[in-house]
Amino acid sequence: MNSILAVVPPALIMFAGALILPLLQKHLRMIFALSIPILTVIRVWQIDPGIELLSTNIAGLDIVPLYAHEYTRIFATIFCIAAFGGALFGLAQSRVVETSSAFLYAGSAIGVTFSGDFISMFIYWELMAIGSTLVIFSSDQKHSMRAGMRYALVHFLGGVILMTGIIGHIMLSGSAQLVPFEAHTSILIPEYGLDRNGIIMWLILIGILINAAAPPMSAWLADAYPKSSAFGAVFLSAFTTKTSVFVLITLFAGTEILIYIGLFMVFYGIIYAMLENDMRKILSYSVVNQVGFMITGIGMGTTLALNGAATHAFAHIIYKALLFMSAGSVLYMTGKSKCTELGGLYHSMKLTTICGTIGALAISAFPFTSGFVTKSMIASAAMNQELQIVWFLLLAASAGVFLHAGVKFPWFVFFQKDSGMRPDDPPFNMKLAMIFFSLLCIIPGIPGVAEMTIYKLLPSDPEYVSYNNEHVISQLQLLLFSGLAFFLMLPMLKRTNTISLDFDWFYRGLGYYVLFAFYYVGRFPARVGRILAKKVIRKGFKLVMKIHNPEGVMARNWPLGITVMWTGALLGVYLVIYYFTF
Repeated sequence: MNSILAVVPPALIMFAGALILPLLQKHLRMIFALSIPILTVIRVWQIDPGIELLSTNIAGLDIVPLYAHEYTRIFATIFCIAAFGGALFGLAQSRVVETSSAFLYAGSAIGVTFSGDFISMFIYWELMAIGSTLVIFSSDQKHSMRAGMRYALVHFLGGVILMTGIIGHIMLSGSAQLVPFEAHTSILIPEYGLDRNGIIMWLILIGILINAAAPPMSAWLADAYPKSSAFGAVFLSAFTTKTSVFVLITLFAGTEILIYIGLFMVFYGIIYAMLENDMRKILSYSVVNQVGFMITGIGMGTTLALNGAATHAFAHIIYKALLFMSAGSVLYMTGKSKCTELGGLYHSMKLTTICGTIGALAISAFPFTSGFVTKSMIASAAMNQELQIVWFLLLAASAGVFLHAGVKFPWFVFFQKDSGMRPDDPPFNMKLAMIFFSLLCIIPGIPGVAEMTIYKLLPSDPEYVSYNNEHVISQLQLLLFSGLAFFLMLPMLKRTNTISLDFDWFYRGLGYYVLFAFYYVGRFPARVGRILAKKVIRKGFKLVMKIHNPEGVMARNWPLGITVMWTGALLGVYLVIYYFTF
C-alpha cells in the first residue's frame, strides 16, 4: 500500500477532490474542500527533487509524470496554499461546480510542476485551460460566458502553438524529456536561428508566453478575470501565469530576450492599471505587471535572479490573492466594481479595508511585508550583472506599482469621496481567509523570518540579505515620494466611467466589423453564384431526365447489330490507347 501511495502524483489528489466534492452534503463538502489542499501539500513535501518516482515508455518515448525539478517544491507549495485560501474564501458562498473546477485547475497547475516530460506537461497544461475556463463559466457576473469563450479560444490557440513546437522538438531530438534549452544571450531573432530547431524553440516560447499574459496576447487576463465571480478570481490570479513562470524557469532561464519582454510587461501593466476604472481590472493589469518582474529575472538567468523570480512568484500569489479577496468582498457586499461607484467603505468594512491595505503594501514591497524580501532580489541581480538600465527601469517600475496598486486601489475603493454605502464586512469564512493571507504577507517580511520560510524552499541558499540600511532607506524614499506624487496629481488621476481599449479590440471590435464588411461585400457575388448554381442544377436535372426517362436514349431498346458495332469500336479504341501507352 505504501509503495502505491509513493507513486501517486499530488495532482491526482486535487483531481479526486474535484470529482468527489459534488457528491457530498454541504457541511461535509466544506470540510473536504479544506482537507484536499492540505493532503496535497503533504504529498508535495514527500517528494525529493531530482528523483523519478513514476515513469513509463510509450511509443519509444520516456514519459515521466512524477518528477520534482529544482523549483517544483516552492511552486507546488504555494499552489496548495492558494487552493486552500480560495476554498476557504468561497467556503459557504461559492457554487460547488466552481469549487470543483478550481480544484481541477489547481491540480493541473501542480501537475505541470511535477512533469518530467513535454507530453505530461502539455496534458496538464490543457487541463489547466479547461479548469480555468469552467471557473469563469460558473460565475454569476454579466457576460461571463462570452468572456470565458474568448479566454478559452486564446488559451487553446496558445496550446496549439505549444503542441506544434513540442511535436517538432520530439521529432528532431527523439526525446520528450523536459530539459532546459540552450540559453541565448542575444535579443536578435537570428541568434535562435531560422532553422527547424530555432523555429521549434520560438513556437514553444510563444505558447508559454501567451499563458504568461505577455503582450500583445495579454488582454485575455483583464477581459476574463473581472468577469469571474468574487471567489473565482482568487483562483484565477494564482495559477495560469505563475505556472508559465515555472516552465520558463525550467526551459528558458538566461534567454536575454525575456528581459525585454518582462520590462515591457512591467510598464504595460502599470499604464493600463493607472487608466482603469474597474477595481478588478486594476488588479488584473497588476498581475501582468508583476509577472513582468519575474520574466525579467528569468531572462537574466543568474542564480540570484532565478531565486528572485521564484520567491517573488510565491509572495505575489499571496498578496494578489489577498487583493482579489478584498475586491471580491466589496463586490459581494455591494454588487459594484467600478471605482466611480465606490468610496468611503472604510466606515463599515473595516476589516476588509485593513486586509486590502496590507495586500497593497505587500505588492509595493513595503518594509516588513513579503514583497520587500522577494522583489528586491531581481533588482539586485540586475545590479550584480551591471545591467544599470534594467536596474533603473525596475526601480521606476516599483514606484509605478505603488501608484496603481499600493495607493490607487485602496484609495479609490475604500477612502475617496463617500459613496454613501455602508455595507458590512463579508461573512466569517471570507474574513478568516483575508486574515490568513494578511498574516502570510506580514510574517515572511519580519527580519530574519524569510530566511527560515520562503528562502528555505529554494534549491540553494540565495545568499541575499534583504534588510540592510541602504535597501530599507532607499525603498522608503521611493515609496514616500511615489505616494506624494500620487496625491499631488490626484486631480489628474480622478477616475471617469470609461473603458480602456486593449489589443483584444482587434478581435472583439475590429474583427467584428471586418467580418461584417466581408458579409456585405460578399452578399452580391454569393447571390449571383446561388442563382447560377440553381440554373445549372435545373438544366442538368432536365438533361438527366431527358436521357434516362422511359423514352430517353439510355432507356430504349437497341438492335443487336448496333450493340455489337459499339462494342467493337470501344474495344478498338482501348487497343490503340494500350499500344501507345505501353
